[in-house]
Amino acid sequence: MPPARIPVRVRMGARPVDEPHRASSQLELLFDLTFVVAIAAATAQLAHAIADGHALAGLVPFLQVFFAIWWAWMNFTWFASAYDTDDVPYRLLTMVQMAGVLVLAAGVPAAAAGSDYRIVTLGYLVMRFGLVAQWLRAAVEHREGRRTALRYAAGIAVVQVGWGLRLLLSEAGALSPSAGTACFAALVVAELTVPRWAERTGGTAWHPHHIAERYGLFTIILLGESVLAATRGVEGALEAAEISGSLVTVALSGLVLLFALWWLYFLVPAGEGLSGRRHRSFLWGYGHYGVFAALAALGAGLEVAVEQTGHGAQASPQAICYAVAIPVGVFLTLLWLVHAPVVAEPVVRPALLLGCVAVVLLLPLAAPSTGVAAVVAAIAAACVLLTALAIALASRRADHDLGEVSGPPGS
Repeated sequence: MPPARIPVRVRMGARPVDEPHRASSQLELLFDLTFVVAIAAATAQLAHAIADGHALAGLVPFLQVFFAIWWAWMNFTWFASAYDTDDVPYRLLTMVQMAGVLVLAAGVPAAAAGSDYRIVTLGYLVMRFGLVAQWLRAAVEHREGRRTALRYAAGIAVVQVGWGLRLLLSEAGALSPSAGTACFAALVVAELTVPRWAERTGGTAWHPHHIAERYGLFTIILLGESVLAATRGVEGALEAAEISGSLVTVALSGLVLLFALWWLYFLVPAGEGLSGRRHRSFLWGYGHYGVFAALAALGAGLEVAVEQTGHGAQASPQAICYAVAIPVGVFLTLLWLVHAPVVAEPVVRPALLLGCVAVVLLLPLAAPSTGVAAVVAAIAAACVLLTALAIALASRRADHDLGEVSGPPGS
């Protein structure tokens, strides 16, 4: 069988929004893998902050770095859904963005430890440069979408100037920490505004099922990062002590918890929902920042929860349990909120979900008397129960719908 030929150049145009069997390309999968490195670095730094008893201080750098990771991934994902040509120029510009991700990952420890964002900003600018070049190419080759593409390129480029100025002012000592945080928030708002502004002249031809698959794959990556983080915690615990009942309990409970969250996420038919409600895609897409950040933060919490079974952490048992409970609560709440605009009927009833969230957030209060292992096990049990109820309700609903379609016996 002859090897597949890679086209040297294909005229860039909008891909059909109803293209059958649209799936992630090999290049997109490789692109995702580069983000594994950056997410792992950010999660590890947050875990160190939690273990040292400085969870709140470590949260701000984590959320800032994770925004850069998520936003660069999301922008590429939606662009690729509309304009992926998979030719040589497209591949090369995508690889430029991958290089930027790796540069950003290299700068995460300095950003978390000393608020040194030089390398992180450089990596982010490299990623965004690659995307601006892609939009400019789309503007040249796709006449129907030229105005939208030029707006994207101009908007992204202008905001990158803002990031560069922020870095220069920080290096010159002209920005206090509070002013730097305010400047960061303003630039984040500017970044989020660019797509809304650009698409006023016409929307891009993204594929709903392809987008749903891409978000699902990124969710799996984050769940895998949580498994990796918990594994690091096991290694740290075993270096300090032998296998104990608490270690086994926390490790197994963490794994069961991740399985339950995975099950809950994929119960929601996002592709069909996005197909029928394209105008609500911004709420769905932007809301996933919290969903993804919660999963990444959960990995850090599980790492500390496992590791503390081998040696005492500076953080209190209650703080460690909240480092697990809060991300779980945020994930469950946002999972419902982001899918509500695109799904006709929620898979998990809001009352059940919010009840589970309340239980999860109350459980760490028992940590001083029961210990971390018991609380993590209880959190996992609550999520498993929620998953079981959601599956049962979804099955009952499917049987009811099937009965309505087929009609009564003899009809």
